[in-house]
Amino acid sequence: MPLSAIDAASTSGALPAWAWATLAALTVAVLVLAGLNWKQFRRERNRRLGISPGQAARALLSREDFEEAVEDAVGRCDESSGTLCALLINLDNFDDVNQGYGHRQADEMIAEATTRLLAQCGQGMPMTRMGGVDFALLVPGDKNAACALAARLCEALTAPTFAIEGRAATGMTCSIGLAIYPLHGARQRLIDHASTAMRQVKRAGGGDYMVFDPKMAVDHREQAELLADLRQAVERGQLELYYQPKVDARSMQFTAAEALVRWHHPQRGMISPALFIPMAERHGLIGAIGSWVIDDATRQAAAWRAVGLRMRVAINISAYQMRQDDLVDHIEAALARHKLQPSRFTCEITESVAMEDTRVTQRSFERMRKAGLHVSIDDFGVGQASLSYLRRLPAAELKIDASFVQDMECSADARSIVDAVVRLAHALNLRVVAEGVETERQRDLLVKMDCDELQGFLFARPMSATALTTLASLDDDSVYGRKSGNIASEKSGFRDSLFRETMPQEI
Repeated sequence: MPLSAIDAASTSGALPAWAWATLAALTVAVLVLAGLNWKQFRRERNRRLGISPGQAARALLSREDFEEAVEDAVGRCDESSGTLCALLINLDNFDDVNQGYGHRQADEMIAEATTRLLAQCGQGMPMTRMGGVDFALLVPGDKNAACALAARLCEALTAPTFAIEGRAATGMTCSIGLAIYPLHGARQRLIDHASTAMRQVKRAGGGDYMVFDPKMAVDHREQAELLADLRQAVERGQLELYYQPKVDARSMQFTAAEALVRWHHPQRGMISPALFIPMAERHGLIGAIGSWVIDDATRQAAAWRAVGLRMRVAINISAYQMRQDDLVDHIEAALARHKLQPSRFTCEITESVAMEDTRVTQRSFERMRKAGLHVSIDDFGVGQASLSYLRRLPAAELKIDASFVQDMECSADARSIVDAVVRLAHALNLRVVAEGVETERQRDLLVKMDCDELQGFLFARPMSATALTTLASLDDDSVYGRKSGNIASEKSGFRDSLFRETMPQEI
C-alpha cells in the first residue's frame, strides 16, 4: 500500500490494523538502514525538536533516560579524558513523616524536595528518582565541583520551609554519596559505589555527604561474606575457646583462666574477635555463640578438674545474654551437668552493661546471686558506675580496665585512679583484678597497691586448652616462657593453686 493511501486513511478517522503493522515495519526498516538504535533515535528526535541536554535535566528523567544520559556522559569522558561524578541522594528519616502524617503529606514533601534538588542543578545535570526516596544525579567535572554541589543540596533541604497540614515543619536532611568516573571503576558500578558511600553517611547519622573509597566496597563485601560464614561457624566446629590465665599478686601462681572465643575460618585463618564479636552482636548471633561458650567452658573446666587443675574459669557475658530470661538457667544446667560448683565459675560483665538499670538485667543479676555464681565487673573505670548502685550488685570482684594499667608507668593520675579503685573495692569486700599487665614495673606497682590478681601478656598470652594443660604439667623450676614472654615468674604454676580445695558439686 503506498504511503499516500495511509495518509488518506488517517484523515478518514483510523488506520486498519494491517496499515499500522506496515507502518511499524517501515519505521524499523528505516532505523536499521540508518544504522540507528532506539536510543539514538530518541536523541535525534530531541535534537530536531530543539531540546538541549540541559533543558532535559531540568526535570526528573525516567530510569531509562537517565541510563542513557550516563552512557553519553561516560562516552564524552572517555573521548576527552575528563571526569564525571555520580551522586546518590537519600532523604533521611522520611519514614517518620510517612508514618506520622500519612502518604499524601509524604508525597507532597517528596515533590518539594525534588523541586529544591532540581533548583540547585545547573545545565547538563540529569537526575532521576531511583525509587522510594533515593535520587541519582550526574555532575560533569571533578570532585571539587561535585562536593560543592552536594553541600548546597544538603543546605537546600535543611531550610525549614516545608509545610505539613498547613504548618511550617522543620527542614529535611539528606545523605549523599559521591562516586567518580573513571577513578572509582567502570560505568556499571558508578551508581552502586555512590550508594555505598551514601550508606556510610547514614550509618554516621546522616545530614552530610561522603566520597566513595574503594575500601568501603571491600569492607561491605567481606562483611557480607563473613556474616554468612559466621552463621554456620558454631555448627561447623570452627569456634574454639582460648584461655588467658590470671595470677595471684602475692604468690604469682596461676589461679584462674578467662575463656576467650576464637574463630578458625577455613579459608581466612584466625579471625580477630574484635571483628566478629561486634558483627555477631549487630546481627543477633551473639546469643547462640554465648550459649556455646557456656557449654564449652564448663566442659573444659570439668576436664581440667579431672586431672587436678581445679582453678576458676571465667566467661564474658554480653548485654544480649543479660537480657535473656533463661541465661542463669542455662549456666546452672551446664554446671550441674559437669558437677561444678557455681562459686568457682566467673561471669564477667562489663561495667556499662552492669549499670543498665533495666528490669530484665536486674533480674539476671538477682538470679546470679541466688545461684551462687562468682560475678566480676569488667572494664571498671571507663563507664559511669554509681557507688550506691555498685553496692547493690552481687559482684565479687572488679577488673580494672587495661587502659589505666598501661598508663601507670608514665602517669601519676593513672596510678592514683588505680590505687583509689583498689581501696574502694576492698572497702566493699571485693577482690580486684588488673588486666593488661605487660611490664614488670606495672606488676610491681600493682602488687604494692595490694591488687589481688593480675592478668596480661607479662604472665601468659591467650592459649588453647591443650597448651594450657601442657603448661600446667611443667615443674615449678621450669623457665619455660621467660624468653618468649609467656610467664613472668619461674615459680608460676598450677600445682599449688589457691583453689586446690575445690571439689565436685554434690548432685
